[in-house]
Amino acid sequence: MDRVAVIGFGNIATRHRRNLRSLFPKAVVYAMSSSGRKPEAVPADVDYIVESVSQLIELKVELIVIASPAPFHSSHAIPLIQAGIPVLIEKPVCTNEQDTQELESAIASFSTPVAVGYCIRYLSSAKKMKEYILSGMFGKIYHCSIDMGQYLPDWRPHKDYRETVSAQSKLGGGVLLELSHELDYAQWIFGELDLQYALLKNSGELEIDVEDSADLLFLAKHGVCLNVHLDFLQQKVSRRCKIISHAGVVEWDLVANEIRICTNGSEKLLFSDPSWEPNQMYLDMLTDFLSLINGDDSQAVSVSEASKTVALIENVKSKFPITKIISADVQ
Repeated sequence: MDRVAVIGFGNIATRHRRNLRSLFPKAVVYAMSSSGRKPEAVPADVDYIVESVSQLIELKVELIVIASPAPFHSSHAIPLIQAGIPVLIEKPVCTNEQDTQELESAIASFSTPVAVGYCIRYLSSAKKMKEYILSGMFGKIYHCSIDMGQYLPDWRPHKDYRETVSAQSKLGGGVLLELSHELDYAQWIFGELDLQYALLKNSGELEIDVEDSADLLFLAKHGVCLNVHLDFLQQKVSRRCKIISHAGVVEWDLVANEIRICTNGSEKLLFSDPSWEPNQMYLDMLTDFLSLINGDDSQAVSVSEASKTVALIENVKSKFPITKIISADVQ
């Protein structure tokens, strides 16, 4: 690769630019803000800043990562797809099904390599967890509980969180879209999810206009009951999955990157990779996308796969509007 680019100037865009520089040290790295406006200063990991998608096409950039706010993903990606430029789109792929359908139509017409950035699939314990479940190692699974929470003001400590994408409905914020990794891996491991009930809440605590917590109940294949909790409120990061099965209680800690099983009062460590480096997921995702571009075997997440998560979120939002609940102090 001689010319690569990233659209967006947020934290995830910065990570992608650094990783592209690492993978292609001799390549020219272009950057574009999601709005097309030039930043006051050129970041250290950028060679040139451009103002439009059309410029990127004229420059014949060979790979572009789209890390703009989700509502802009389709408008940024479709001209690039039509120009035959491979595109990796950050999650969520879009914010509505109409945009995902337009993306899928463009991909079908132009056969351009496109993938979506659900990096959790590249976490070593995630791969192992799916392997265990598909092998039948845990026997019959009765229930799965997924929990993901992190205090939104701590995400980007040097920026007013209320001005970030996560906090604004118009930019695709809220826990359902921002924490959609959990919905993606749930479907990746358990298959299609049938929505039973949801409670979306805005606690008022964060002064934002999106849901800051969500509790979702699904039925998966073979009658597995699956509960998902997402929030912007937990002041200690939690990312866990617990499975109740015939073989015992399986506890997967995605932060510690380990899997344990508890059976008849005893506990066994099934998998542990504590020295893992979070950025490796993103590097592996980019490397896998390169395999897709080259026509080699790849596990890259397709737009059609990612669109299932968008459809799931739209279904939740259409049936269960946000409830604004101001909790009273407990005396």
